[in-house]
Amino acid sequence: MPDVSAAQGAPEDPASPASPGTGTGTALVDQPVEQVPGTWTTMVWNDPVNLMSYVSYVFRSYFGYGKDKAEELMMQVHTDGRAVVSSGSREKMETDVTAMHRYGLWATVQRDD
Repeated sequence: MPDVSAAQGAPEDPASPASPGTGTGTALVDQPVEQVPGTWTTMVWNDPVNLMSYVSYVFRSYFGYGKDKAEELMMQVHTDGRAVVSSGSREKMETDVTAMHRYGLWATVQRDD
């Protein structure tokens, strides 16, 4: 990315604050900031309370995963301590986390970077 501040005549001392209207500050970009929708994930965490069979049942019941996929995710929760069980918009992931909490599972929403 080119150094815009040097091309716009920014002050030599980067520590000096720019003042509006003085012509010495950083140039403003007229283009709007584009909001890129991010992907969010629902993370289910291992806990000492729920049985492995129950966790698998929840994944099959709520997400509609097949038995193999549900057990794979359950084993990931059990062995790695967590598993990403769904991804999508933030609102959808918050809905999924709320559902997991209703089933008694520990779950969080995370931004997938």
